[in-house]
Amino acid sequence: MAVKEIYTGLPWWVKWVAVPIIAIVVFGGLITSALTFLIGLLFKALVFVALVAAVVYVVRKVKGTASSSKGDW
Repeated sequence: MAVKEIYTGLPWWVKWVAVPIIAIVVFGGLITSALTFLIGLLFKALVFVALVAAVVYVVRKVKGTASSSKGDW
């Protein structure tokens, strides 16, 4: 018997309730670690983008102020 045949013959609650719960129990730590890593990476990327945008804004502001009052650098 193939795994697909065995899985097809199971009741719905085993497929949709028991198997996912077992997977979460067995792989829960791995799933949590992966999600934590991805969320941390996304947060760091957002902080990086915000810092680069702030630097660009400050440079343009200073360059605009300096060029209007003192001429070019």
